[in-house]
Amino acid sequence: MPRWLRLDPAGAVPPFEQIKQCILASVNSGEAAVGTRLPPVRALATHLGIAANTVARAYRELEQAGVVETRGRAGTVVAAGGDAARRRVADAADAFAAVVHSTGVSEADAVAMVRAALRRA
Repeated sequence: MPRWLRLDPAGAVPPFEQIKQCILASVNSGEAAVGTRLPPVRALATHLGIAANTVARAYRELEQAGVVETRGRAGTVVAAGGDAARRRVADAADAFAAVVHSTGVSEADAVAMVRAALRRA
């Protein structure tokens, strides 16, 4: 199992979301490069001591976001689309920064607004 894939059982964040965050962080850092094969759903669920449906939900949401792709018997791998997803976020950040600048909202307030929005998402 990848060393970057860990859960905090006492954490307030649901396990499926923790799995998503771990995978996204590893993709964004380059630790999980395009084509990196993720553990099979059942194997990861057993390793983490959680239900297979929890892992399946995380993988499904990551697939919908274009971060991973499922290749049938070949498993789930990090998709090249993860780069496209990062570009979309960077473009949105640029647009947000332009709005913040044009309205005169402070950087600290803008960052606080983004953090609040991320918590609500």
